[in-house]
Amino acid sequence: MTTITLPLKAMGLDSWFLDQLPPEALQQFGLGRVLAVHRESYVISNGQDEVLAELVGKILFSASSPVDFPAVGDWVLATFFDDNSLAIIQHILPRRSLLKRKTPGRKVDVQLIAANIDVAFIVQSLNENFNLPRLERYLAMVHDAKVQPIVLLSKSDLLDQASTRARVAQIHTVMPDLHVLPFSNESESAVQQVKAVMEPGRSYCLLGSSGVGKTSLLNNLLGAERYLTRTVSKKENKGRHVTTHRHLVKLQSGALLVDTPGMRELGNLAISTGIERTFQEISELARQCQFSNCSHSNEKGCAVLAALAAGQLSHDRYQNYLKMNRESAYNEMSYLDKRKKDKQFGKHVKSVMKQKMRHR
Repeated sequence: MTTITLPLKAMGLDSWFLDQLPPEALQQFGLGRVLAVHRESYVISNGQDEVLAELVGKILFSASSPVDFPAVGDWVLATFFDDNSLAIIQHILPRRSLLKRKTPGRKVDVQLIAANIDVAFIVQSLNENFNLPRLERYLAMVHDAKVQPIVLLSKSDLLDQASTRARVAQIHTVMPDLHVLPFSNESESAVQQVKAVMEPGRSYCLLGSSGVGKTSLLNNLLGAERYLTRTVSKKENKGRHVTTHRHLVKLQSGALLVDTPGMRELGNLAISTGIERTFQEISELARQCQFSNCSHSNEKGCAVLAALAAGQLSHDRYQNYLKMNRESAYNEMSYLDKRKKDKQFGKHVKSVMKQKMRHR
């Protein structure tokens, strides 16, 4: 059994990842964790040094979707050069979790957010940004990735305690077991409460819309102004997010944290498991429906519609549940159709190349 060195353990490595690999792989390559992803290069850590890395050709040529490329937080096998000035990524280790979403806009493809995250901090501010349906979208994505969610409600200094408690109660009315923590970046004691839930060697990420205070929180957790923030507009009470790419950093406490760019839209692909967990009370009602393929829209014997009519189910939550299911199914069908066309095009290119080789 391969022992885990302290520097790699501090970067989040545990026996789960090593159990996925044949022992001989570690005799041939070194282990590293992806800290940042750039257009054509990566930054990985071997536990001691941050090393610029490139992909080996077989990964580049065999990849058929973005999921086949490294994401921030991935563990990789790499060839490290002697002076650690460069590394070549040879293999991506199996992932324990993968946060992803549909690419923004009309294009239907997968966009990777972060891999091997233990806890996702979903940040919403307590002002106009607070939006329960949007929170449900984030929760569905996080639950589907098998990542533990914690909701951070920022800017608690803008509301009185009674209003803040009302917001928390609003969330707990539909999701009673969800960990919700109000805080303010202007309060050192409030930031300390966020620090208190973070454990050494565990990986966390910050998710949320632009201007909710994620970068300010990251700077507070680091204890230094390492990342640029912009002033929030007094007129719109909004801020523009200045994080342009994801980066995994290690805090003094030993916890690992990924900041992410603000998401103006959050489309999901095939997240039925995440939706079921997020809307647990609706999922339990659905199992009582008369028909197993009930769409919960107009069927007789639908337990979900009965609960809705009896006032036992929030109309807004029900509508968001239906909308997310339809959207997830549509995006997945579009994505599978795209993959099918990509494969057909790939086969055509290979056929043309073979013909050219024959005529030479």
